[in-house]
Amino acid sequence: MLKIENLHVSYGGIQALRGVSLEVPDGKIVTLIGANGAGKSTTLRTITGLVKASSGSIQWNGEELLGKSIDKIVGAGIAMSPEGRRVFADMSVLENLRIGAYLRGDKAEIEKDVQWVYSLFPRLEERSWQLAGTLSGGEQQMLAVGRALMSRPKLMMLDEPSLGLAPLVVQDIFSIIGEINRQGVTVLLIEQNANMALKIADLAYVLETGNITMSGTGAELLANEKVREAYLGRNG
Repeated sequence: MLKIENLHVSYGGIQALRGVSLEVPDGKIVTLIGANGAGKSTTLRTITGLVKASSGSIQWNGEELLGKSIDKIVGAGIAMSPEGRRVFADMSVLENLRIGAYLRGDKAEIEKDVQWVYSLFPRLEERSWQLAGTLSGGEQQMLAVGRALMSRPKLMMLDEPSLGLAPLVVQDIFSIIGEINRQGVTVLLIEQNANMALKIADLAYVLETGNITMSGTGAELLANEKVREAYLGRNG
């Protein structure tokens, strides 16, 4: 389980997170919704060690993560698919995937996991030797998720996986998130498409200007009138 308690993060005097506390139970899909600038991406970047917290605690299976190096956090079983995909444009699909396994030395198992990613994303196998920069936006998102999976994470964090994608591609991405979870990977999802995120989530939190203002099951927040008006429109 991932457990965040009273997390404070500041950027140049501006407080991005103001005492955030949340839990991500093993085997669940947890989503964090909120407007731009609410602190969603900051939360993920602090978990991975890319951003330093000023105070608080982030524990992963009882072990404190704050102060650990990024490679130690990845090695502990946490991976992130970042906002904007950030694939290595001048490298092939396969090379991008293998980079995701850079901390691993088990070559035979790495090749098995490449095949596992291809089973999740058949289009990546069709384009294995194609340069990542020439893929469509949806294919690059699939590659970013697949690359993160190559570290064999126990917790997969996804930052805005549907951003800029066509509705049909978004449906595909969310189907794959569900399948990844069914195969035993815990998921922490940040998503502006609150409707899709809440439908797939076991647990959900609303983040507003660095504070958690609401939490519950995905279904509870999907039905909540305040959430519907703020993030879904009155008709959801």
